[in-house]
Formats: sequence, C-alpha cells, structure tokens
Amino acid sequence: MTAPRDFAGYRGGEPDIRWPGDARLALSLVVNVEEGAELSIGMGDERNEAIYEAVEAVEGARDLCMESHFEYGTRAGWPRIRQSLRERGIRATLNANGRALEQSPWLAEEAVADGHEVASHGWRWERHVHMDEPTERRAIQRSVEAITKAAGVAPVGWHTRSATSVRTRGLLVEHGGFLYDSNAYNDDLPYLETVDGHEHVVLPYAFDTNDMRFFNRGGFIFGDDFARYCIDAFDRLYAEGERHPRMMSVGLHLRIIGRPARIGGLERFLDHALKHPGVWFARRDEIAHRWRAGLGLPEWQPRPTPAGFSPS
Repeated sequence: MTAPRDFAGYRGGEPDIRWPGDARLALSLVVNVEEGAELSIGMGDERNEAIYEAVEAVEGARDLCMESHFEYGTRAGWPRIRQSLRERGIRATLNANGRALEQSPWLAEEAVADGHEVASHGWRWERHVHMDEPTERRAIQRSVEAITKAAGVAPVGWHTRSATSVRTRGLLVEHGGFLYDSNAYNDDLPYLETVDGHEHVVLPYAFDTNDMRFFNRGGFIFGDDFARYCIDAFDRLYAEGERHPRMMSVGLHLRIIGRPARIGGLERFLDHALKHPGVWFARRDEIAHRWRAGLGLPEWQPRPTPAGFSPS
C-alpha cells in the first residue's frame, strides 16, 4: 500500500505563532559532526566511504586519504566554526553521529559549554532506508547512548543521513526521547505529525542553504557563493516573516565550511543576519518547544524508553 503524502501543507493557513521577541525569522544553524562515523575499513566497517570532494572508491583496504579528509573536520574545521559562533554569541545545533562523538568526546564537551544543542545524526554516517528493523533499533539506541555519554545530556532531536526508512519516525516516537526530527525537506515552517497518539514536531531541513554544495558540482566554489546564496534566502524569508512566521535552516559541516577559504562566507552571512532586528538565532530544540507552545500543546517531556526497545 502506498503511504499517504501531503502536497498541500499550510496553503496560506500558517498558525498565528510568533517567535520570542516577536521575531520575524527563526534562524537555525546546524553543524554536522560526522568525522569518525563515516564508513571506513579502518574503523572495522564493511567498506569505505567513497564521497568527498572527489568520488573514489577504495575497496578491500583502508583508504588513508579519505580518513585524512574527514580528520580535518575535527582538527582544523571545528575550531574555526566554534570561534566564529562564539565571537557572535550564536548558539547552534550540532547534528552529531554517535560514533563521531565516541571518537572526539571533547568536541561535545566544548559545544555544550558554549550553549549549543547536541542532536543525533544516527550512529554511523549512513542511510537507514534499507535497514531491517532490529538494525535500525540498535543504531538509534547506540547513538543515544554515545551522545549522552559524550555530551552529558541525551539528544532530543534526530536527523538521518538523507534517506530514512519508512519506520524511522515511528521508532523515534516509540523510543520516547525525541522531541523532534529533521527528516523532511518540504517546508519553511515546522509542523506536527501524530504518531501512535503522540504529537511529534518535524523541523524541515534544507539542502540548498547548505555547504554541501561546495562538493560534486554543487554550484559553490568561493566562500562568497555560500554567503550570497544564504543572504538571498534570508532576505526573502525575513520579508515574508513580517506577515507569517518563517524558519531558515543553514547546514554546515566541519570538514567543508571549516576550510580557510570558506569560513569567511559563513561569517559574512552571519554578520548580514545580525544587522537585522527581529531574527531569533535558535537551537532546533528551542524552535520545536516554541512551536508546541504556540499551538497550545503541553510542555514536552521525554518518556521512558520501553524495555527491549533495542535487541542486544
């Protein structure tokens, strides 16, 4: 049976919800932490990751070149991104793989100290679409355990690498610890999904206002390409926000935007946004809580994870 799809959305009937301080726009920066969670024979995985600035598969042996590319993110990229956000007093959401933080727990500690949210990007940096249910349950549980250990607080948000399975959202709700997920790309506003009797917040993500477009003929070459595109998106959403609430997601990756020739593009965009009144730089958990409150829903609280949620 074909699953129902929603092509209509709000159709001009957006809820009359205002952001804190009567802001026009909620601006969500998402910093993806994937280094050490990419598929790697050197990490005991079945194969190597093949996608970076070039696409090249090394089979049957460690890919030391690919490993080194990913290591750049934590060694050099994160310090630059962290400094850019700290200097501007901006809090973001770290979208982190559990295994990545298992390798670099200090990164989670620094993020929490700076006031950032640490959400889950899965256990490994991999798609869930072809996972069987026991495997997906284990991946969810392992990611929660690793992030909680590294960050000192459990994640309440989830975002699968691109393709989820048809059961992902239901498993997150069953788990009980997830306020929201970002496994959608279909709106500029949050929305609710009722799953097994629970109201679950969906915060759509974006692939266009995203530094991944520096890779694989994605259209960005210079740091200013990223800045100009994000500024254009910001200006339009900011103008629309005078009438209805709007949300903007900006996707960042340690090993991509953290490069010396690219970080300035992020900073130019942030400085442009900071010049405008009525912009709420928000963590994604804050946006989800605010959306629920604006709809008159009770404050969300995590529920105990059912015994036996994940097979041992």
